[in-house]
Amino acid sequence: MKNSITLLLILMLTLCAATGKAQEKFSINGVSVPRTIDFENQKLQLNGFGSRTTFWTEVYVQALYLTVLSEDAKDILDSDTNMGIRLQVTSALVSSQKLSKSLHKGMTKSIGEENLDKFKNQLDLLEKILNREATVENDAFNLIYSSTEKSILVYKNNQLEGKIQGFDFKKAFFGIWLSENPVDLELKEALLGKVK
Repeated sequence: MKNSITLLLILMLTLCAATGKAQEKFSINGVSVPRTIDFENQKLQLNGFGSRTTFWTEVYVQALYLTVLSEDAKDILDSDTNMGIRLQVTSALVSSQKLSKSLHKGMTKSIGEENLDKFKNQLDLLEKILNREATVENDAFNLIYSSTEKSILVYKNNQLEGKIQGFDFKKAFFGIWLSENPVDLELKEALLGKVK
């Protein structure tokens, strides 16, 4: 009897350990999504993830990482804490130019054409960073907001490519996916962890 209980406990602990390891990464349409991103001696937690599709073609898988998990888009946009967006390109149709144009369009939808001038310098810098070299399928971008630097740090395939300053720009940029007028409502819900 004692041996049976011991064996059962070992089996349960093994299953718990295996389940924990399985949750370190998630997968969507063949793309591995990390559970956490290390940034400034802090672990940003996966809040939600989904894919962006245009004209029946999936163009990227996206994930939102926060210091404190939240389902409230406005709180996330207004929060001056470290957070990140991860975009992994899933289509050969996506180029650097198309990606920067798409982000520009998304920002226009999010904040309105009349507010774009305020962010002209940041948008020009973002376009310059994205167009520095060709973007190809499977490239991964981590766009991490640093609350200490008040900047979005742009990483491509884990290499820092540049930084774009401004908390207001961070709000507008993250608003592409989380504002009242996001580029994709289903993706917004997925990033907020509301889609199971």
